[in-house]
Amino acid sequence: MNSNDTGTLNQHLAAVKEGKRSFENAFQAVARMILEGKIEKIVVNGKTTYDFQIFRSGRKHPVGMYDEINSFVSFVKDAAEGGSSKEMAFVLVGEPGNGKTFFVEYLCAKYRQFLSRAENRRYTYQLVNMDKLGSYGRISVIESQTYEDPIILAMNLFENSDDNKEYLAKSFGFTDREIEDLYQDYRPLGACSGYMWNDIRKYTGGNIDDMLAFVEVVPVPLSETLGTITGKYAAKDKITSSAVDLLGEESIQRLLHITDINNPYRFDLRRGALARVAGGGIHFSDEIYKNKKDLVQVYLGVIQNRMIEIDGYRWPIDTLIIATSNNSEFNHFLAEKEEAPIIDRCRVCYVSHNTNYRMQEELTNYAIGSETKTTLTKEELHQDPNLNYAASVATVMTRLPRSEKLTAIETLKLAAGEIAGEKSLKTLAEVVDLLSQEPDITKRFGQKGLGQRNLGRAVQLMVESSETNEGRCMIAYDVFKALERVVLDYVSDAGDRAKYLEDLKTAKGLYRERIMTEMFNAYMDEPYAIRKDVMNYVNMIIGIDAENLGPDKMWKYKDPQTGELKALKIDERYVRNIEDRLGLKTEEQREAFRTSIRKIYGQKISVEPNYDFMDNLELVKAVTDVRLKSDIAGAGSLIGALANRTNEENQKLYDRMINTMLKKLNYCRTCAQKTIEYFCTQEDEI
Repeated sequence: MNSNDTGTLNQHLAAVKEGKRSFENAFQAVARMILEGKIEKIVVNGKTTYDFQIFRSGRKHPVGMYDEINSFVSFVKDAAEGGSSKEMAFVLVGEPGNGKTFFVEYLCAKYRQFLSRAENRRYTYQLVNMDKLGSYGRISVIESQTYEDPIILAMNLFENSDDNKEYLAKSFGFTDREIEDLYQDYRPLGACSGYMWNDIRKYTGGNIDDMLAFVEVVPVPLSETLGTITGKYAAKDKITSSAVDLLGEESIQRLLHITDINNPYRFDLRRGALARVAGGGIHFSDEIYKNKKDLVQVYLGVIQNRMIEIDGYRWPIDTLIIATSNNSEFNHFLAEKEEAPIIDRCRVCYVSHNTNYRMQEELTNYAIGSETKTTLTKEELHQDPNLNYAASVATVMTRLPRSEKLTAIETLKLAAGEIAGEKSLKTLAEVVDLLSQEPDITKRFGQKGLGQRNLGRAVQLMVESSETNEGRCMIAYDVFKALERVVLDYVSDAGDRAKYLEDLKTAKGLYRERIMTEMFNAYMDEPYAIRKDVMNYVNMIIGIDAENLGPDKMWKYKDPQTGELKALKIDERYVRNIEDRLGLKTEEQREAFRTSIRKIYGQKISVEPNYDFMDNLELVKAVTDVRLKSDIAGAGSLIGALANRTNEENQKLYDRMINTMLKKLNYCRTCAQKTIEYFCTQEDEI
């Protein structure tokens, strides 16, 4: 029997017995889907957590959200194991634009994909030849309104549950243990299914074989647009929304056929959003607390009892309920104390913004868009190679709360798992723990800042500006101007506005450091020149005390990246110059710094052989300054040479650097010239 064919209840039961089809509730199915994928253990903000690979696949997938995903997985797992979560809804609360809705829609898409596999397919049943019974007019085929599983019907064939169990054991060979497992998910038939099954019993005189001739097993449609299996209910305007949208209502068309006024089939449940996902689906209620009071009260019963109730008739449902809400709407709702019962039935998870600027680079790519961008005159629009970095650092910086223990830059680096001088991840973990005690959610770590939509607006402002269109390039520095405009136009709170503008200034300083490195690479005519020099310093301080170091100061070492044996001449003057730039004057300070670098190298290299110390901004800056100074008497004179191109020598240097930037560093002529121009100014120095 194919997954698209109709079949008998007996065939379905035989397939379940053989393990070709499954019978499980919504929680068990979602938990199985998540847990059958790969799970990795990672460290986030100084704490160990789990990363579920199912949420990291596909072209556009959730980025970060580790704590939130862990909370959701443990919620579903608890409900699958019969815990209290099965009588709760999972509610994601957070600022607009931080990925709540995207996460739920991604989960729903994955669930539909999971159920499309033959062994996971959901089935329901329909009652055929109903017109023979006399009281159904011309209605001949009636599908279970709540997509009840055929096994639910199998557990309700007889009025006595012992007779049912006996029938399953005798006819299909189910063992006592298997029957017990099935009955753990027992629920009665919905009002209309139960009523019609009773009508069939009367019509056939209780002969089970004749009764089963009325039953056909069919697959549940997986259409996203029909709202079956996964359905979204958006908060509508206050006048038109009503309980009908969720539960359904009396159907005039059915009343024209059904002569028996007591028949609950006169209610059309599929008119509501819940019945369509009642057969092991996911009900997604977007902005749940924006709904009218009466609708929220409807949710109260649905969440607790997992039941659709109309006029005293009841239909049990099997649904995972996920909802979202923004902070202000949620706080408004909390303030009304009489609404406490609904909050009590919700597992609230506070969703923070992404605070890892390395991960933000992926989200920034989503905001910039994957398609090749063009100007208004349809010419190709180039992207500055530093655009993503500048946008990511600037937006993440606004999301980081101020702290006495850490500077803004230290917080930014630690949150991305990088080195921040003497400060460790333990300090960041302490800051996060301290802020998590705040009763005001928006003061917690990562809860407030410029969201993904604001970043999208900034990109739009850049693309529409005349400078971008004229130069045919999205210059990285322009993203700061665009973000400032977004802060001024869209951030209403004066305190937040002042903080964000201050954060953008700090981000500009980091961008300037990045440009210093880029200029050095361009000057050296090599994309990774600075990286090579940083690693030379690191290798020199490791080899400086080596026993096998001869008078020629040549040291041989094994490169952990390639495994090759390399020779390096240890230049003590170069090492001292770098340490002078770092402000290390005494021998003790120098030795302490060298020890810390060796320690980091020892810890990182075993886990990450390609680790290159480029996240240690102070060291990178010191190496850049020393190299520029030794090569052409200081960065100042490079600035002078590039700014004053009246003599031939300076013009040659400028042309050579532009050429390197175009050919090796992915710049276009516009952003190369603009970057050199910016390098020659004294703006934004940290």
